[in-house]
Amino acid sequence: MKPFFSSLVLIIFLSLLRASTAAPLALDLGQGLAYHRAHTLPGDLPSASPAKPRPLVLDLRYATGDANAGTALAASLKFHAAPRSPIFLLANAATGPAIRSAFAARDDAAGLVVLGVASAGFTPDIDLPVDPAEERRAYDALENGTALAALIAPPLEKPRYDEAKLVAERLPARAPTPDPEPVVPAPSAPPPLIDAVLQRAVHLHRALLALKRIPSP
Repeated sequence: MKPFFSSLVLIIFLSLLRASTAAPLALDLGQGLAYHRAHTLPGDLPSASPAKPRPLVLDLRYATGDANAGTALAASLKFHAAPRSPIFLLANAATGPAIRSAFAARDDAAGLVVLGVASAGFTPDIDLPVDPAEERRAYDALENGTALAALIAPPLEKPRYDEAKLVAERLPARAPTPDPEPVVPAPSAPPPLIDAVLQRAVHLHRALLALKRIPSP
């Protein structure tokens, strides 16, 4: 094999290796809500709960795992999830079957809420009408540096009124003068990318806080 192709094969192999061993993401969603994204189970499961457990968004979308993954996840959920410190578990059809089996027969009163896009073999507690391709784009955006806050609550575009428009609105109507050239409307900006599944989990947490169903941080 020529040196160039040997180097190319090595680069591809290392890239795939890094992708398959991506570290879990642990972030803060504010108001006492933590976020944990696992890629491979059981190794990426959250560590033991601290002295004061807190609500958690556990993102298992696209996560993979061997036969031991389901057993380890079931034990972790039983240890962590509680009515006063619930787990909002995000999953989808691409979540490994061994992982999905761990919460397929969940107890409704155990402090666990499963959110996602329903499909054959996967029935969440809260089904969201999200296009799978759009969900994947939003999921990857966080890995590629998009701020978590932007994916949950993107900024709203507000209309801008400059001085010329304000003056024009106060002038009496008159016959329009022809434009020397046709006005070409500016292309509209694409809608902001939203992780709707994660967004719903955050909204649920905030609602439980407002109803005092879970303690304030």
